[in-house]
Amino acid sequence: MEALNHAFYLWINAPEQPESLALTLAILVAERLIWTAPVLIGIGWLRGNKTTRRTMIVVTASGLLGLLINQIIGLCWSRPRPFMVGLGHTFIPHVADSSFPSDHLTLWWAVAFSFLMQPGFRRLGAALAMLGVPIAWARIFLGVHFPFDMVGAAVVATVSAWLTLRAVDWYLESTYRLTTGIHRTLFGRLIALGWVRE
Repeated sequence: MEALNHAFYLWINAPEQPESLALTLAILVAERLIWTAPVLIGIGWLRGNKTTRRTMIVVTASGLLGLLINQIIGLCWSRPRPFMVGLGHTFIPHVADSSFPSDHLTLWWAVAFSFLMQPGFRRLGAALAMLGVPIAWARIFLGVHFPFDMVGAAVVATVSAWLTLRAVDWYLESTYRLTTGIHRTLFGRLIALGWVRE
């Protein structure tokens, strides 16, 4: 399996001197696209109704749980990144921590799959899920992940999205009350002006 993982990596990883357009696009997708997720959640919270805000809480919980699971996996089974074993070419800086699963893709797909599992947000979830594919490609292309890291991310993201949706009775109401109180305190003036929903 490891030989197959390495073979797929070397097939996708950029050559020593990649085309500048491909490199620029890969860096943009690998490092910048991830910020779309918190921006969407923030907009959904600030402009959404009660149902939308509850969805944003569940989606956020899914992303956080996915990252937590990844940390536990990394502590129990640390896997070196390609540049740590001298394989391929690396084009962006990255700390030498565990490669499996990909935190970037886990967070992205945990958010996407959570949207996908909730009525009214399935189209958004499907679009975000598809955008995860170029993120996976870019992280491998730039030399900071193996292909199997992305498979692991998909599994963890699916589990975290399913668990947070199944466990809503444990955390959703209390978290909604807490975050709504914080929201009213922080955005009281903007709420009064009608720029932000109460």
